[in-house]
Amino acid sequence: MDSRDDYVLRVSNLSVTLQDQPILDDVSFNVKKGSILAVVGPNGAGKTVLFRALLNLVPHSGKIEWRGKAKIGYVPQSLSASDVPISVREFLSLKNPSNVEGALSSVGLDSKTIAEKRLGVLSGGQLRRVLIAWAIIDKPDVLLFDEPTTGVDLDSEEAIYRMLKDLAEKNGITTIIISHSVHIVSEYSDHMLAINRCMNFFGESKQINDQSLQKVIYGETECKHDSTPTGD
Repeated sequence: MDSRDDYVLRVSNLSVTLQDQPILDDVSFNVKKGSILAVVGPNGAGKTVLFRALLNLVPHSGKIEWRGKAKIGYVPQSLSASDVPISVREFLSLKNPSNVEGALSSVGLDSKTIAEKRLGVLSGGQLRRVLIAWAIIDKPDVLLFDEPTTGVDLDSEEAIYRMLKDLAEKNGITTIIISHSVHIVSEYSDHMLAINRCMNFFGESKQINDQSLQKVIYGETECKHDSTPTGD
């Protein structure tokens, strides 16, 4: 039987209403320490709002329990860097000046060739990696990624997800990723949470390939609480 210490996050009956509009309704799930959870659902399903609730940035009801004093790193879906007149080194140094080279190396970037470049001249893939370096530079326990490969090509997308999985495995980091890709979810995550304002499904990621679950997973049917979190 799993113990409470196996879980870094427990969410029970989470609901969010913004400007009198229900955004999330009665969402419950658990995340094991060191695992990777993929959050899936159609556009407008409330996935980013879920992240904001987990970060305590929006009012909500229900219960969000982080284990201990979890240190959380966050990578947003997008960042407009074209007008930011600072270099990669300056950007990362705002958070931790002593670990710039280490953070860049962790995400597969050579500090000698990229650290002095301005953020605005980076390619989409390079910028995503720099944002991930920003998220991990102070060695968090948990990483939240809101579609971490937005704006990159397919080859770069695959490489970034391989890197994220490697980071999670090597450092024991618990990772929660918002993604639309069936392949990415099944290949690079352990469990999957499907939401469309309410919770459609919570279970093993490999089940995303089950054709009978596709409409449920992607919110094409009424919300069904098909699975409930396991553990004590």
